[in-house]
Amino acid sequence: QVQLVESGGGLVQAGGSLRLSCAASRRTFSSYTMGWFRQAPGKEREFVAAINWNGVSTYYIDSVKGQFTISRDNAKNTAYLQMNSLKPEDTAVYYCAAGPPYSSTWPLSRSHQYNYWGQGTQVTVSS
Repeated sequence: QVQLVESGGGLVQAGGSLRLSCAASRRTFSSYTMGWFRQAPGKEREFVAAINWNGVSTYYIDSVKGQFTISRDNAKNTAYLQMNSLKPEDTAVYYCAAGPPYSSTWPLSRSHQYNYWGQGTQVTVSS
């Protein structure tokens, strides 16, 4: 069992930045693909970004390429999502998720491919 705890959400003006963190409870964190998803009010949860277990590979949805950066620090059991130039349409609850250890499938961009989820952190971008 892996527990994931997100932090770093909040209210920011359009054009601002936030960095989300996802702290994992287990040292085996370094073996998991990590992903970030978001869910806006009245919409389905959507994939945002993923990073493979060693941080070599990253993958983003087109709408956040060049705007968001996913990273991880395996020594700290933490994944991050740096979000720059935020727009009102980025407003959502953001969730981190952990995929199967040492997954050979890449990228993992579907919810069902992830085994563990955090509780979510709210990001609100005002215009």
